[in-house]
Amino acid sequence: MTTQKRKIISFTKPLRIGFMVILIGFISCKEAKHEKQNSVPAPVKAELKSISINGDSFHYLDIGKGEPVVFVHGTVDDYRVWEAQMYAFAKNHRVIAYSRRFAYPNKQMINDSTDFSVTAHSKDLTAFIQELDVGPVHLVGHSFGAFTSLLTALEHPELLQSLTLGEPPIMSLLQNIPKGEELLNDFVGNVLIPTGEEFAKNNDEKAVELFIGGVLEDSLYFSKAAQKEKDLMLDNTLELRASVTRKNLLPPLACDDIKTVKIPVLLMKGDKSPEVLTAILDELHSCIDHSEFVILSNSSHGLAYENPVEFNKIVLDFINKN
Repeated sequence: MTTQKRKIISFTKPLRIGFMVILIGFISCKEAKHEKQNSVPAPVKAELKSISINGDSFHYLDIGKGEPVVFVHGTVDDYRVWEAQMYAFAKNHRVIAYSRRFAYPNKQMINDSTDFSVTAHSKDLTAFIQELDVGPVHLVGHSFGAFTSLLTALEHPELLQSLTLGEPPIMSLLQNIPKGEELLNDFVGNVLIPTGEEFAKNNDEKAVELFIGGVLEDSLYFSKAAQKEKDLMLDNTLELRASVTRKNLLPPLACDDIKTVKIPVLLMKGDKSPEVLTAILDELHSCIDHSEFVILSNSSHGLAYENPVEFNKIVLDFINKN
């Protein structure tokens, strides 16, 4: 499917259009008590590598042997958020986790014409897989990274063996949901606008705190996080800042476009995730009639970060049978 063939869907109000582009992303590991309850083996020590893609340098980890699994992170994230997955998956697979454009420690140049869109990130992901010559891969994406992964599957299905999507922010699907407009307005007013206001005051830490609190529906999450997790988030504020000021970052996919996906698909949402995200995933499930659908227990939008043991088991089982 080419981009030109897609139906163009847009919301009518300018404010809605401007803020629907926020890319729901990140969340680091839970506090120490939660980590103890969901303990995983210690992460594998691996050399951080770099590769030139579309004229820029991208950093990634590459460990293990077997069928390749590529992890794609969300906003306010980088390759480091997949630590709890790297060891478990590398026992029987080649595991690759990369930092998307603008994420730590990449150093892409920024100017007024910089493209932060999902489409640009999908082009990077496509080139990344092709340059490493590892396809077809099992692609595992979270949030913004899940949207990036879905678009890659639509444009280049030959590069994928399976697709796992964790709560991608496909905002255009909200118009198919009775409460869609209300859910979007609530998210814009309660999360995105306050986040943008703090960025306008150059208060990056407060902006990230409000955003993370909103997508997790836990206003105290950031304040309770260990300094290591806070630093990781603050290392990756660039894309979030752009998302509250730029338009047209999210391709307006229609259900008919998404139905063209033929590879095995696993859809995952958290049992405590915000309704705006779970409603989108429910609609996505109806668009891909052959998709598998799971609800991750004891988790909000963080998914793999909040319940790594269950996440790893579910996704590994899915990958191993496909």
